[in-house]
Amino acid sequence: MNKSLEKSAREFLQPKFKSIPSLKELYSTIKKDLTAVEKDLKMFTKSNNPIISDISSYLFKNEGKRIRPALLILCSKLLRYQGQEHIRMSALIETIHTASLLHDDIIDDSPLRRGQKTVHTKWGNNITVLLGDYLYIKTLGLSLESRNQDIVRILTDTSSEMIDGELQEYFYSGNLDLEEEDYLEILKKKTASLFNASCLIGGMLAECKDKDKEKLSDYGHNIGMAFQIIDDLLDYTGDQKELGKPVLSDLLEGRITLPLIYTLKKASLSEKKYISGLVSNIKADGSARSKLLKFIISNGALDYTIKKADDYSLKSKEIISQFPESIYRDILALIPDFLLQRRT
Repeated sequence: MNKSLEKSAREFLQPKFKSIPSLKELYSTIKKDLTAVEKDLKMFTKSNNPIISDISSYLFKNEGKRIRPALLILCSKLLRYQGQEHIRMSALIETIHTASLLHDDIIDDSPLRRGQKTVHTKWGNNITVLLGDYLYIKTLGLSLESRNQDIVRILTDTSSEMIDGELQEYFYSGNLDLEEEDYLEILKKKTASLFNASCLIGGMLAECKDKDKEKLSDYGHNIGMAFQIIDDLLDYTGDQKELGKPVLSDLLEGRITLPLIYTLKKASLSEKKYISGLVSNIKADGSARSKLLKFIISNGALDYTIKKADDYSLKSKEIISQFPESIYRDILALIPDFLLQRRT
């Protein structure tokens, strides 16, 4: 791929906020809680079955960003929750997320995630499907220990909605006629629903008022939408070494995302045929990727995409600002900025 073109795409998403703390700094006030979450993750993914034990250790050895558990913890503390159930619920949320990634990687036939081989690449599709199912069922079983049965319902409904979104995305795989409205609906189900649930459960543990539950739910939805739009944008603007996967991997796997949707919407009939030809030949033609990226950069699609993510981010900040001032509110208000300027 043309190195100068790839560099120009990366430079588009240079950090715009020099004063934004790192994720480590944002998590400093909840470091003990997140450490406890890691212990819970290791505890309930242990098994006498060596396959489950080995793969679970492989999955959870890389802690990742832990955005969803952090949001649950921060939202519970925002409303002065004093118990310990937030640790277990945060671990369950992260396990649901991990299970969804296992299935997602099989469907997309992704060879890498976070720079390491995907589970299905190492152990095969059959075992990976079964492990994903196991993690989903184990999570819902453990959630039944909660005294708040509404939380169990939320976890169940969210898991169902995520799978619904995955099926919807698969249905549209490779479809260049995908509309922005349908794309956003997929994001809402597949990604934002778990962000929504994380924030809402944090408030429910604190037994907050219904109006506050609604605010936390809306905050989670908007930050989840911003997160995924940036994630999709990074497929065009990211660095392969930082992302742990090649540029335009999503498109190679059939995922049609906002930069391409916008480009096709603005394109003339002849340009659409040209783009369609590039997409069709992207695996076989080494130059197709560079040509497509050049076309997308030139028509304002990246600006439109970052603006869309920024709109959701601003909504989330506006919502969280309605809560009483605290260190947790400040951190929740900074997380959207961090997500907008992230590089991985």
